[in-house]
Amino acid sequence: MRADAQRNRERLLDAAVRAFSQGAPDATLDAIAKDAGVGIGTLYRHFPTREALIEAAYRNELARLCDSVGELLAAQPPDDALRTWMDRFVEYMATKRGMSDALRVVIATGVNPYSESRDRLTDAITTLVGAGVRAGAIRADAQPGDVLVGLSGVAMAAGERDQAGRLLDLLVDGLRHKSG
Repeated sequence: MRADAQRNRERLLDAAVRAFSQGAPDATLDAIAKDAGVGIGTLYRHFPTREALIEAAYRNELARLCDSVGELLAAQPPDDALRTWMDRFVEYMATKRGMSDALRVVIATGVNPYSESRDRLTDAITTLVGAGVRAGAIRADAQPGDVLVGLSGVAMAAGERDQAGRLLDLLVDGLRHKSG
């Protein structure tokens, strides 16, 4: 894909996430194209249907989250990278909840936008936890599936971002390797 076409696609996906996650599940495609700064024809070239746009927007958010692992591990110690990723996970879950009405439309067409979610998230957490274990910062008995369940619980139960942050701090503290 040409660089300008890729930029247009990314702007469309960002605009779609904003529209569908902020209480506008029936936002018009014209409004999304306008928000992205492109014409409706550009939108349709990338996404032939509304459902294709919704699915791509959700999958793009998942990819951004999961693909950030390498960047985080390169920039931070593994336990800090895990904690930063957890914040991003809470944001992802909030976006997913905001998009739930729009995603139901996709599911009604017989497409499962979540088909890759659990595997991708588990792989990301496995990489983060594994790096932490190898560095001696995370307990060797930490199970990625357990971490995902704990993270999901925090994302679903926390009433506000501050509370989510405190709960994530507790979760990471429980995962950290304690010597002596």
